Amino acid sequence: MQVRADRVSLEGPHGTLLPPTSLAVEDGCVTLVHGEPGVGITALALALAGRVKPSTGTVTADVPGLLRDLVAVVDAPGVSEPDEALALRVVAGEELALAHRPAGKDDVLRWLTEHDAAPFAGTRFENLEPALRTRLLAELAAERTGVRVLVLDTPDRHTSHVESWTAVAEDHAKRGLAVAVLTATTPAAALPHPPARIGSTDQPGPVRLLAGPEESSAEENGAEEPRAEELSAEGDPA
Repeated sequence: MQVRADRVSLEGPHGTLLPPTSLAVEDGCVTLVHGEPGVGITALALALAGRVKPSTGTVTADVPGLLRDLVAVVDAPGVSEPDEALALRVVAGEELALAHRPAGKDDVLRWLTEHDAAPFAGTRFENLEPALRTRLLAELAAERTGVRVLVLDTPDRHTSHVESWTAVAEDHAKRGLAVAVLTATTPAAALPHPPARIGSTDQPGPVRLLAGPEESSAEENGAEEPRAEELSAEGDPA
């Protein structure tokens, strides 16, 4: 399964929010994206999730269904980030209810226990460690029925420890989800893989962490695992 943005741009009332950008996210893969801090990053996240209509370009998925049902935007500033003053148990309950999961008091405590977070149930969300914050929000988003893509919106704004959020992204990719991580404050050189760039249409492809059917067959036959392909300026594999 792949979601592809082809020369997507967004114009706001006072100028360009997102310059033309092409990239792909694919199941079992992580796509890192880097851009300057600002509204353009969240604009891209919302476009990938079908929450805003691009001014130019298209966002398409190669499976049936609406983008808004397939793609979950995680912790987007001013959009999907939780109220920082709420206790974790309240945030978890709201997210579970949104996912149409059992969300009573006991259900929430059970979920937090299963995810090694019960001791923090009464902690204000703003006081959670960044790694725990990102992990739990990603897990809660993945609970939603039909979600196959997670878009983590600038987890690096909470911490300078890159490994804390790359581990979350890689874990979900290894489970078979497509994961995009939008970054702003982390220097591109400090990212573990070459990132796609906001404002570019010639991008590195997703980094595969879960072998697909062809890769699995190749590994069984002793062949070398294919490298991730690069997107050409037209958005097709190079």
